[in-house]
Amino acid sequence: MQIGKRKIGPDQPPFIIAELSGNHNQQLDLALNMVEEAARAGADAIKLQTFTADSMTLDVDKPGFVIAEQDSLWAGEKLHSLYHKAATPYDWHQILFDKARELGMQAFSSPFDEQAVDFLDSLDVPCFKIASFELTDLPLIKAAALKGKPLILSTGMATLAEIEEAVNTARKAGCKDIILLKCTSTYPAEASNTNLLTIPHLRDAFGVTVGLSDHTAGIGAAVASVALGAQVIEKHFVLDRSAGGVDAAFSLEPDELAVLVTETRRAWQALGQVRYGGSEAEAKAKQYRRSIYVAKDIHAGEKLGPDNLRIVRPAFGLAPKHWEQVQGKIAKQDLPKGTPLNWEFIA
Repeated sequence: MQIGKRKIGPDQPPFIIAELSGNHNQQLDLALNMVEEAARAGADAIKLQTFTADSMTLDVDKPGFVIAEQDSLWAGEKLHSLYHKAATPYDWHQILFDKARELGMQAFSSPFDEQAVDFLDSLDVPCFKIASFELTDLPLIKAAALKGKPLILSTGMATLAEIEEAVNTARKAGCKDIILLKCTSTYPAEASNTNLLTIPHLRDAFGVTVGLSDHTAGIGAAVASVALGAQVIEKHFVLDRSAGGVDAAFSLEPDELAVLVTETRRAWQALGQVRYGGSEAEAKAKQYRRSIYVAKDIHAGEKLGPDNLRIVRPAFGLAPKHWEQVQGKIAKQDLPKGTPLNWEFIA
């Protein structure tokens, strides 16, 4: 499949998405700088989130509308105020998308309601991304799928049955290009709770392209995911974690994003294919295997044995497996020390 001009598939390096989320802190100049730094780091795409506080929740203080979990990054925060701080203004979208395209990246967003789908479609986004918490919003998935563009679905928290419902909804609406991202919906996520082995299972269960939406610290999980078939990797992005941002704690800084791009590409290149016997690049190295050599001068008619033969490097003599066969044989000719032993020299 393709997202914009970028091909996605096993014969292509991983497609790296820099998620800006709300780390722009409501500053357009900062957001534009983030786009520039993501491009400099080598990301293939930037992604926004398209919502307003009012489209996400109600402005009330009742139970459920305030984050009660004390171990949350946003403990005590009212949902409405949190989403207000994290929202990317609608009138920024075109500006940020144009900047990304100018720098050679793809640019798209996660819509959180059907009006956002229509808005993003009017900006000619190359695909839509459905966030993990919206995976059960089948009307939203249908609305996005009806636009006839690739659909990326994060699967955090979802049961296999819920993923199946989402995929079937998208397919019934005509979406042919679906990407499922393994995701752990904790912020930050622990490596021990990431369960990357789910990635190939998702691919085989649904016959789709797969990847990872990664909320762990660092790049280890993302690099490992490539070995398990991940072709798309999404990481949250921030210019400076110490400066704050709603998702800063589990976001990569520019230098880290650059390393992610490099190392996931290396991991993809290293996959290769099933192969034994050495590659062409290893051909010259075979000379440094061991073989049987004359270890001291041998005269014609003399017996061969451990006192005048040794198994050493390089590999231009008889292979070590012939050691027992040559013991007690007779030299046909003088053999100076350092001669690689060959069958024509012995009787």
